[in-house]
Amino acid sequence: MTAPEGPFLYDDGPAPLHTGTPRRSGKLLVLIFGGTVLAAVLMVVLTLVLRGTGADQAKEVSGVFLAALAADDMETAGELLCDAERARMAQDEVAGTYLGAGDPELGEVRKDGDARIVPVEWSDGTATELTVVGEDGLKVCGTAPAR
Repeated sequence: MTAPEGPFLYDDGPAPLHTGTPRRSGKLLVLIFGGTVLAAVLMVVLTLVLRGTGADQAKEVSGVFLAALAADDMETAGELLCDAERARMAQDEVAGTYLGAGDPELGEVRKDGDARIVPVEWSDGTATELTVVGEDGLKVCGTAPAR
């Protein structure tokens, strides 16, 4: 390509639009992607620190559920029951089904598929297990004698 000829407004020719050699720097993209990865890792860590693990959450839900039943707070207990259990039994049957004799002591939670099993030992020596499932938050969804 040749430079245009002709009379110019000024004596020198047209100035080039870009004076330097173009440079591409990937620093901005690396910074953006690195920041995104760092934010994602921080969110996971903060979630575990603030909410605890799934086992911790299942144990907490079970404790609140049993305390609500013991205090005859059927509103709170009902909100912590899964839909299937609420449909299966009347509200006045829940305490009789889930409460044992005496004070409950929650054991180590174990995983069973998508559910968490929370062992409960009652002060009279009997033991049961609560099944906790994820259903719009964690919900208690069954009880059985301990294995």
